[in-house]
Amino acid sequence: MTKKKLHILFLNRLSNFLISFSNRSGNYILIASIVSRLLSFFASWIALQIIPDKELGIVIFAFQFILFVSPIASAGLNQGLIRYGSFLKTIEEKNKLFSFILKKGLLITSLSALLTILFTLIFQFKTPETSYYLRLLSLAFITQFLFEILQIQFRLQKKNKKFAFTEIIYNSILVILIFVLSYYLKEQGYAIALIITPLLAFVYFIKDIDFKWFHKKYFNFIDFSFWRYGFFASMSNVTTILLVSIDILLIGYLMTDMKMVTTFKYISIIPYSILFLPRAFMSTDFVIFTEKITDKEFIYDYIKNYILLFSIIGIGFLMIIFLFGKFILSIFDQEYIIYFSTLVVLSIGIIGVLILRGLFGNLLSSIGKAHISFIIILIAIILNLISNYFLIPIYGIFGAAITSAFLMWFTGILCMVFFFYYFDKFIKSL
Repeated sequence: MTKKKLHILFLNRLSNFLISFSNRSGNYILIASIVSRLLSFFASWIALQIIPDKELGIVIFAFQFILFVSPIASAGLNQGLIRYGSFLKTIEEKNKLFSFILKKGLLITSLSALLTILFTLIFQFKTPETSYYLRLLSLAFITQFLFEILQIQFRLQKKNKKFAFTEIIYNSILVILIFVLSYYLKEQGYAIALIITPLLAFVYFIKDIDFKWFHKKYFNFIDFSFWRYGFFASMSNVTTILLVSIDILLIGYLMTDMKMVTTFKYISIIPYSILFLPRAFMSTDFVIFTEKITDKEFIYDYIKNYILLFSIIGIGFLMIIFLFGKFILSIFDQEYIIYFSTLVVLSIGIIGVLILRGLFGNLLSSIGKAHISFIIILIAIILNLISNYFLIPIYGIFGAAITSAFLMWFTGILCMVFFFYYFDKFIKSL
């Protein structure tokens, strides 16, 4: 095959893939993701301008701890909702499952918040204010869960336009609350904004879901395997958050200057912002490829198109970082320019998430092998702890970036290998 024909084949493949994505209202989710990333970036910039670095670093440190625990704070009910809800045929059944998840989730997340509060009364942090903010931010377990299952329900009903709108409203509220509350209450206002933003968004949209609080519908799939899947899927779907959280937690623990927590957080915002792209595709297509998971030709074709598209995007993103990275860092603070090498390393690592981890992590969940992703994450966490324990004291936040970049590719490659192994066995068992 000539280079010209190969080029045309690639273009046709990408064109058909993007048209299909657009037909599922993926373009709305993509646009909403871009707007949301910009709003989130703006909210972070506002907080940095209003709140002193040290005080902001304490809140960020506490919230990263909350994010670290959040995968198990709802016992994975949100992940159970999206996978098992994908197999339900009618909207009425999906709404009844939503009602069940809502009630159970409120109970479990409230219990998680209580346990977190008890933990802070027992464990003493180097910075006393950390315990206070952990107690306060533990309420985010509840509010974030409410907003997440609301978004999932729109995806299950294939109302992708509505789902996209929730992203914009959420981040618009976040910007307003961070500006107002941080201005008057400083770092405490910032923490309060993180808690109540998802709650306000939930209240705004819940009227669009026709469900009843009380129902007698029993689902025979809600057994041990349902809870097992939800727990492991929840753990695997937040690999990136976990890795970032661990880095920030260890930076706060191993380095005496809490300003470094704020610095690493804001430097990592730049490469992690590009993750809105794979998330937009997964938000649009997870329900679709879960429904068609037995169609080997469809799944393999999707994988080829996805990897081709995001390889191109990844190369383009790295070029932008090399050319304009220092300028982007200066937008936050001129002093951040000296951490350009840290930005580059994190950006190289994030390509592994773009091309591999986001896709194959979700595909493992779709075939019910979320526990494999969890095992991979567990290995990554152990490696993260060991590596950062030695690298952060020597290289500071650059050492944390090296660890993160390696683990992003490591987890992505492992997820790919295990997916192909289990998918082949899954197809043969049909």
